[in-house]
Order: sequence, then C-alpha cells, then structure tokens
Amino acid sequence: MTIEHRHIRSFVLRQGRVSNAQQRAHTELLPVHGIAYAPQTIDLNAIYGRSAPKILEIGFGMGETTAVIATAHPENDYLGIEVHTPGVGSLLKEIGERGLTNVRIIQHDAVEVLANMIAPDSFDGAHVFFPDPWPKKRQQKRRLLQPPFVSLLASRLKPGAYIHVATDWQEYAEQVLEVLRGEALLKNSAEGYAPRPDYRPQTKFETRGLRLGHGVWDIIFRRI
Repeated sequence: MTIEHRHIRSFVLRQGRVSNAQQRAHTELLPVHGIAYAPQTIDLNAIYGRSAPKILEIGFGMGETTAVIATAHPENDYLGIEVHTPGVGSLLKEIGERGLTNVRIIQHDAVEVLANMIAPDSFDGAHVFFPDPWPKKRQQKRRLLQPPFVSLLASRLKPGAYIHVATDWQEYAEQVLEVLRGEALLKNSAEGYAPRPDYRPQTKFETRGLRLGHGVWDIIFRRI
C-alpha cells in the first residue's frame, strides 16, 4: 500500500520568493535532472545510466552543499529530495553552471518518496543536513527524524551504508541520537557525536554560528 498524505508533514509549503534565475532553471532543467513523483519503484542505475554509489540527500535547502559535494565526488550519484521551489531552482542552476551529471532531484515529500519509489537496500549513504528543528514543544511532532521515518530510511540503506545527520540545535541533536540508537538496523560510528567529515563542507551560516559560539553536532550511524 502506498503512503499518501497520512503522516504529519515535517514541512510547511511557504514557497517564498523565486528569483528569475531560479524560475528559469526550474523550468528548463527540472525536466532534464528531475524525477517526477509517482507511487512506483524506480531503477536508480537506469536513471543515472551507470552503476555507482548512490547517496540520498533529504531537504537540501538551497542546494549549495549538495552541489559542492557532487562536484567533489563525481564517482558518486546523488539524489536530492526537496519540496520548496526556490531551493530546487537554486540547485538546478548550480547543476547547469557546474555541468553536473551525477545529481537528480525529486520535488516531493521525502516520506512518500522513500515509501513508494525507493526499493530496500538502495543507497550507500544518506545526508540529512540541518533539518527544520521545529523548536517549539507543540511543533516537535513535525520533526522529520522520528522513529517511524528512521526505520523507513534505514531499510532503504544497503548494509554498511551510513546515515549522516547534522544540526545546530543541541536538543534536537540529543533527540536524533536517541532515535537512531533505538533503531535496530543502525549502529553508531562514534561513541556519541562524530567529528565533521571532510566531505561535508562548512557553510557560511555554520561558520558564522561557530564564530558566535554556537555548536554544530554531526551524527553518523551505519546500517548493520
């Protein structure tokens, strides 16, 4: 049975302003680099035209980090999931300017994509960088990284694959650590929090926060 609009969403569709460049990239490049949502399993190797490590990124924001990582690692294929049009347009613009061939985008709810389009044991890694912390107590039911979603995500990872979460909210980091520890398919790669790996670039926002004394927590678990 497919999952359609039955779960609490981890996002609100506040599209914000779409620049002319973002809209142009969205219009021209989404048909080339996008995958339309449909409740049927996709063949990732066929989509990328090769057999290579597949890395998932959930909620890529404006796509800056995704583009940098994909440029630095042409040996990997990256699938980004994002709902907001400005961010999708921004990443598509980066894809076009950088000439990237190893990035595809699905503009849809990540829960439904994973449940209905992705086969088990598909990904070699998953990135969830700075997900919305929904800091108010009454909002926290909207947080993406809850046990049911983590269980679904873990099932889509290959044995030995990793899930990497980064957040600048300590309370959310503590919750994520607890949730991931509670998933039977996952094992922590560190004693607690992990050092930032070289493949995750430090964003301008993160650099500014660190200068102001704000923390960033990286959590990296492996699929058993």
